[in-house]
Amino acid sequence: MNATDQRVQAAGGEPLLQVNALSKAFGGVKALDTVSFDLAGGELLALIGPNGAGKSTCFNCINGQLRPDAGTVRLAGRDMTGRLPRDIWRLGVGRTFQIAATWSSMTVAENLQLAVLSHQGQLRQWWGRAADMARQPALELLESVGLAELADAPCATLAYGDIKRVELAMALSNQPRLLLMDEPTAGMAPRERNDLIALVKRLVRERNIGVLFTEHSMDVVFAHADRVIVLARGQLIAAGSPDEVRADERVREAYFGNSVGNSVGTDLPQGH
Repeated sequence: MNATDQRVQAAGGEPLLQVNALSKAFGGVKALDTVSFDLAGGELLALIGPNGAGKSTCFNCINGQLRPDAGTVRLAGRDMTGRLPRDIWRLGVGRTFQIAATWSSMTVAENLQLAVLSHQGQLRQWWGRAADMARQPALELLESVGLAELADAPCATLAYGDIKRVELAMALSNQPRLLLMDEPTAGMAPRERNDLIALVKRLVRERNIGVLFTEHSMDVVFAHADRVIVLARGQLIAAGSPDEVRADERVREAYFGNSVGNSVGTDLPQGH
């Protein structure tokens, strides 16, 4: 029994996230074509594929930005297909985006306070009230991502890698069971990329959060993902461990065409 199977079994035999036959078309183009996969608590599942494969559509159908034409999305057995993003957030789904979104005019702590108050349903009470509302949980979130010393710094002064950590802390503010991360390391240097994903991996193991993430940096995917699923033209073409997916000829063809033997096609990084 592998580690993923053990985590599923520990949760009572039911995966945390169940995506079943998800489909979405735009005009005559099938962006998603009966895509199905599961995700366990404490697992990092990478969703990869060439440009136009359907990754963003899949994410947006899971998180409520798009309503699928067919199929279902279940979180811990509860159907959340087609719900609005704010309702999915309240069910315990956090999300980060390819372009980090923070309030640059506010301090780091204030950004986290807003996120915590939103989760608590107290956001309307923020305006005109003392700035220490929800400060302690905000500081605890910053501590978890290694940014406690920057709590009172304006977000506008932070390095990009630190902004990504703030966004991660904000995504954790609703105590999620599932975390969706869209290109979490986009725009980061190689060392920053691996440090961020290593931090995510530690946090999700500690809190038993399931993580579904897309990523163009294959070094990050093959070094840190527990499993990898691959989309091409809206269809799921491969799934398995990083080593299994790396060796899959269908994956090479999807990324590099029919030139499986060329030097680029053999450069997918080894997992470890």
